[in-house]
Order: sequence, then C-alpha cells, then structure tokens
Amino acid sequence: MLTQNRSNLQPTTLLLLGIPGLEAYHIWISVPFCLVYLLSLIGNVSLLIIIKTDHKLHEPMYLFLCMLSVVDLMLTSSTLPKILSLFWFNDREIYFEACLTQMYLIHSLSTMESGFILALAFDRYVAICLPLRHSTILTSTVILGLGLGVAFRGAILLSPHPFLLRWLSYCKTNIISHTYCEFMALIKLICSETKIRRSYSLIVAFLTGGLDFILIICSYVLILRTVFSLPSKAARLKTLSTCVSHVWVILAFYTPAFFSFLTHRFGHHIAPHVHILVANIYLLIPPMMNPIIYGIKTQRIRERVLKFLTIKCV
Repeated sequence: MLTQNRSNLQPTTLLLLGIPGLEAYHIWISVPFCLVYLLSLIGNVSLLIIIKTDHKLHEPMYLFLCMLSVVDLMLTSSTLPKILSLFWFNDREIYFEACLTQMYLIHSLSTMESGFILALAFDRYVAICLPLRHSTILTSTVILGLGLGVAFRGAILLSPHPFLLRWLSYCKTNIISHTYCEFMALIKLICSETKIRRSYSLIVAFLTGGLDFILIICSYVLILRTVFSLPSKAARLKTLSTCVSHVWVILAFYTPAFFSFLTHRFGHHIAPHVHILVANIYLLIPPMMNPIIYGIKTQRIRERVLKFLTIKCV
C-alpha cells in the first residue's frame, strides 16, 4: 500500500517487480547478469590501466575510450548491485528518492555514453578525412573540452527528469514492473496528466541519442567517400580496418537502445518480459562489449594486453 504524505500521494518506498512472468527464474537469470557485470568491471578497469600506463596510447581515440570506460563503470555500478540483490535476496524495496537518483544516473550516463561514441566517430573522421591536421585539430584542450561538453550535456539535459516526477501523485501503485528505475516505468504509476513530461523526454532523447546517431552516420558517409577515393584496394581496406572497432561499438549500443525505445512507445502488444529483457540488454551489454571489442580489434591494445599476460606468466 502507498504511504501518503500530507501534500500529495507519494510513496516512501517503491517495489521493483523484476522481470514479470519470469520471477521463478530470477536466480538463474542472475547468473549471466553477474557474469556480465564482472566482465564489465574487469574489462573497463583493465582498459583504463593499460591506457594510463602506456604513454604511446595517450592519443585522442584512446582518451575518448577512457572516458567511455569511466561512464560504463558508473552505469553498471548504479544498476547491477540492486538488480542482483533483487534476484538473489528478493530485495524489492527501493526508497523513492533513491529510485529517482537511479533513474537520473541511468539516463544521464547513457546520454554521455552516446556522446563519447560520437566523439570517437569525430576522431575517426578527422584521422581519415583530415589526417595531416589530426594533431592540430584534436589537441589536449579540444579533447578536454569535448569530454566536459559531453558530460555536462548529459548531466544538465537530464537533470529535470527527477523533478518532473518528484512532486506528482502516485495513486495507482508503488510496484514498478522492471528490474530498475527508469523514466517510462515510473511515469506509468502517475495518475495526473503526463503528456508534457513524456514530450520533454522524447525531445531530450532526440537531441541526444537521436542527434548523435545522425551525426555518426554523416561522419561515416564522409569517411566512406574519402576511403573509396583512395587509389588502391589495399589502402582502402587498411583505412577501413581502423574503423571496425568503432562500428561494432555503435552497433552494440544503438541496436538495443533503439529497439528498447521503440518497443516502449509503440510495441504495446509485446510481452512485458520482452520489454524488460531488451531494456536490460541495452543497459548491460554495451559496457561489457566495449572493452572486449577494442581489446580484440585494436592492435595496439591487443599487443599491450598480450605483453602484460606474458610478463605475468613469466
């Protein structure tokens, strides 16, 4: 039952349902979730250590990759511990303020992740289309400015979200049919009109993830035009190979993101557990995949990892 305060109907605590229809399998579902979390922690921490300790890797692409790893660590750590607690100990309760905080962190950090993927695309564009000016365009000051700009954009544009939901009446239920707190799941509990708040959420989603994706596509159109103007097939393949890691990261992030976004708003006939599983894939898989993709596909990082492992074995 909801706990009412004097001015409105606000719950003191909310209850996370988990994955509707699959509650009996939570303990089994927790196994891959836990493995994903551990791989995310190990992969991103290792990537940060490798780039920090190897001065040859202190280049724009690797610095943006470090920023992406920091965001990934924060994103997984703001959600996975509570999800695992829910699966293992049936710990469903979450304080209302903590739920709003988690919602803000999830959306703002996801926005930052999208921004850093765009920054990596900009680095690839400059490196391929303007190679002679790469070092003069992407200076330390510019890299720092881009990093701070991406962070502030995510922090500021998403800051109204908790306040949009803070002072409303939650008179339907205090049960969230989800594994974590997110905007669309919370707004379903509100009794009053939410059209303006939903509209703001859509506008922010377009101005961040949507616009980032459009700019990434534009950058790759220019990259491909430059690549196919190269004289030899070997040169074209070598140049394209420098983009492989980034393309995989784009697919790993935006594919589940767009699918989750579309199913939430238009997939009303899709089973609830499918909604929740897709939303979790969007949140958990990219932080795990990013260091793996760059570790396998980027020669300099791969060589650094192999060198580290060789020293340890000796």
